[in-house]
Amino acid sequence: MDRIENRIEDYDDSSVEPGVWRYARARRVRVVIDSEDYFDLIQRAMLKARQRILLIGWDFDTRIHLKRGRRWWEKGWRRHYPSRLGSFIVWLTNHRPTLEVRILKWSYGFLKFFSRGFMMVDLMRWWPHRRIDFKFDTAHPVGCSHHQKLVIIDDDFAVCGGIDMTTRRWDTREHLEEHPRRRRPDGEPYGPWHDVTMMMEGEVAMELERLARARWLRAGGKPLSKPKEDPGSAWPGKLVPHFEDVEIGIARTRAEYGKDPKVNEIEQLYLRQIAEAKEFIYFENQYFASRTVCEAIAKRLGEPDSPEFVVVMPHTGDGWMEGVAMDPARAALVEALDELDKSDRFHLYTPYSGETPIYVHAKLTIIDDRILRIGSANLNNRSMGLDSECDVFIDCAREGNAKAADRIRRIRESLLAEHLGIFEQDVPYLIDKHGSMAGMIAYVGNRNRRWLKPFNSARRGEMETDLALRETFDPENPEELFEMREPRRGLFRPGSLLARARARLKRKRKQDE
Repeated sequence: MDRIENRIEDYDDSSVEPGVWRYARARRVRVVIDSEDYFDLIQRAMLKARQRILLIGWDFDTRIHLKRGRRWWEKGWRRHYPSRLGSFIVWLTNHRPTLEVRILKWSYGFLKFFSRGFMMVDLMRWWPHRRIDFKFDTAHPVGCSHHQKLVIIDDDFAVCGGIDMTTRRWDTREHLEEHPRRRRPDGEPYGPWHDVTMMMEGEVAMELERLARARWLRAGGKPLSKPKEDPGSAWPGKLVPHFEDVEIGIARTRAEYGKDPKVNEIEQLYLRQIAEAKEFIYFENQYFASRTVCEAIAKRLGEPDSPEFVVVMPHTGDGWMEGVAMDPARAALVEALDELDKSDRFHLYTPYSGETPIYVHAKLTIIDDRILRIGSANLNNRSMGLDSECDVFIDCAREGNAKAADRIRRIRESLLAEHLGIFEQDVPYLIDKHGSMAGMIAYVGNRNRRWLKPFNSARRGEMETDLALRETFDPENPEELFEMREPRRGLFRPGSLLARARARLKRKRKQDE
């Protein structure tokens, strides 16, 4: 085994340019929308694994069921392998004598494992298997998280995006208000869930494997040998790629920890791409609370030829802490951006299925149908400087990528059609007729079961707003977490366009009182 496989010091951590860690070619690429398809495709890929499956995630739950295989409650089992993830991994290693499975999960929620019942049984079942290794990632400052979502199979197939192999992720693209399969392992139902990830094959998988292997070493995992060259492929059979022979860019976030310096490629890349956008930027994201990203948008809104900004995100954060940290920050930032938006170019929406909001967990950006970006990073401060993140992107300006533009456009149209409950082929006609994505969305309204509801930045309580302004739970640096610092160092920096817009709003409110 080479030294580079054994020592983190030998890992090349440098960026090839500001905002980009690596560029690498991909033979085939497929954008996977929503987890019904993803859980099916990733199982099919795992069945073709020969050497190693490396799973890197924020969460992981062995109790979930994949699409294929036998279920203990079903009669007439058609397949000899189980569908439940924990048992499926055991079956794989028992029937693939050269296969190893390494799983890395963020350390948060260790105690939650004791409430996950059968998952503890799975870990005990895995213990005797030398080729199955499960670790918790604690290699980050206190309060930060390991948030990457990567799957690498045999150094030639990789997945990067927003979907963890855990509970409360599965849903169809129809996002029915109620679905019998949309249940937690304990049987409790959950609401509609939207997510996106990217499957890749080729050289880019080798680079993501190096990134994942380095993360494994940082977390204290045993050295992993580099997979040997293999003529086979884990690409799911008959899966038609969206892109072929394209170059993929990789960007990261990582907080300074130990000997590892801070990496903020994701933030740098966002700022550059927002500044260079010409016609529009389409976001799907879980949060909208990044100071630097919103300042970059504010600058563009002040220009006479501002691009259109369409942001699709959930009604509220998932959990009490997320709601307290992100929702008031979003309300304050959107209010300021609306004040700056004199040409009606900034629009934020929540997708609905009937009267039920769809939770958006996707982290996707499409710019001018020339850039497609998918990853784990949210539009909040944590993803720009605290948590470990990984995004991948296709930029049509790169050599050999111009052919990807038409497919990027069709992916955007497919997503808009999904959210509006209309036919995909009608999207370009309606945008052209009504002049913009926002014009089309307003025209369609809520006449269909699925629709996009304009965000209403309702006023928040003083305490919640103050915590948001100070970035108490969503800071830009680890040492500022939970710090009750002065607001001048927080969300609205003195002299910024956002701060001036907020000051104008305060004066208007005083005059109206």
